[in-house]
Formats: sequence, C-alpha cells, structure tokens
Amino acid sequence: MYSPPPDPDTEQRMRAHHTRAAKALAVQTESGGEFWGWAGRTLGAPTRTTDGEPVWLRLVSAPEAKASGKLRDGALDAQPAFGDLGGRRPALLAVHDAFADGTAYRAELSARVDEPVLSDDPVLQCDLQLPHSWWADLAEALEKVSATVTDRVAVRQQYLDRAIPEFVGIPAPDVTCWTTAHSDLHWANVTAPLRLLDWEGWGRAPEGFDAATLYAYSLLQEDVAARVRDAFPVLGSPAGLAAEATVCAQLLQTVARGDNLALEDRLRHWSEDLRRR
Repeated sequence: MYSPPPDPDTEQRMRAHHTRAAKALAVQTESGGEFWGWAGRTLGAPTRTTDGEPVWLRLVSAPEAKASGKLRDGALDAQPAFGDLGGRRPALLAVHDAFADGTAYRAELSARVDEPVLSDDPVLQCDLQLPHSWWADLAEALEKVSATVTDRVAVRQQYLDRAIPEFVGIPAPDVTCWTTAHSDLHWANVTAPLRLLDWEGWGRAPEGFDAATLYAYSLLQEDVAARVRDAFPVLGSPAGLAAEATVCAQLLQTVARGDNLALEDRLRHWSEDLRRR
C-alpha cells in the first residue's frame, strides 16, 4: 500500500471519481480503509451493496489515449479465466467505465477480502511465521494458475533478451517452459488465510516467475526468502533460471529508476549468483 499521492489535485480527483463510481454501481463507501496504488494511479476502499453485502471498490485511472490493453483488462479477463480460484481470488462482480478531462477511469467492484494483506509494502519488512498449510495453499493456487490457457502475456521474450544482459550481466537463458503467472506476487498482494489480490498484469511468463517474484520481495528477510525457495524447488533449478534472471533484471531496473533501493544490495548478490550459475 502506498501513501496518498503528494499532489493534492490528484488525491482530490481520485476521491471524487471513486465517489461517483460508487454511486454508479449503487454501493455505499465505508469510512476508513483506503488503499492507494503507486503515484495515486489506483484507489480502493471498502463499500457495501444496498443489501448490506461487503464489497471492495477499486478505481484505476490512466490517460485516455492509453486506456486499453493488458493492464486495463486484467481483472476483467481474470474472472472468466479463474473464477474465484477455489476461494483464493476475490470474484469480480461489476465494472464501470468513465471518462473526464482526458483521463479514463475504470471502477472494479469485487468481493471483499476481510483479511489484511501480509505487508503494507510489497517488500517484506519483517519476519513472517506462516504455517505449512499456507505455503501448500499458495503452491496449489499457483499450480492452477500456471495450467490456465491464455493468450495474455505478462513478460515477453524481447524483454528477456534486452534486460537480462543489461542488468544481470548474462545472456538471456533459454525458457524451457512458458506458463501462466499472476505476475505481481508480492507481500502486499497476499493475505492469510490465503487470498491472491490484484490481477491486472497476469499472463504468460517463464516457468517459476511467480515464485521468483515472491522471493525477490522477501530478500530483506532471510528466513522467509529461504522458505520461498523451499516451497518452490523450481528456484535454483535449470528450469527456473530464466524466471529468476527476469525478475532480478526487472527489480534492478526499478533500482536504476530510484525505486526499491532497500533491495539493491540483495539484488546485486542475487545477480552474482545467477552469473555463477
């Protein structure tokens, strides 16, 4: 979860359009519990239907000229592809689109997840003691995701070919298997009991991509990072090398842009290990 955007105009605009979307979808916003995305691009909040059912309303904004494609339709495409994923994914109930002053707004109404996310930050900042059953549930859910047939793409071969040599320092490894991935599996997108949130970027990626992503966001907590590797033996294997190198490159690229700086040293060590392999 991010702080409200530093620009007060963006904050006011997003809150106003969130209120309009709630009215259009006939839900009532409850006080407290706001959940901001990066730079104020998204705003989620707890709401209730006229029947009193607890639901979640998430508003996504984008320049109107860019309001199309994979990220915009991710949640919409995920509903027929996964349903509620055996209770592990909040079902999408309704969508409302609006346009104003060159900005497109999409409101997504979903079943509410009452459990809090395991971290307010994608990067895990403290140790987590999760039961074996949680890890088993996660592995089972990701296995179901990976087996889903889709033409959506989360990461392209062209990105591997360009970014891995630049940021990891090795040629892009051969991808032995492409599977379907959530593609944004970090600690601010999971709960206990297990729910997987934020499906806007899902699609095809190298095998082990979700496991590598969760591992990357666990690097500040050595015990949890080790637990991720234990739960997903694809990590450290030849089959998982492409996924690990891709995720490492992605996050080192964000470091180059001034983000995720707390991970920089751990990512450098990871890239050294990948070069040795």
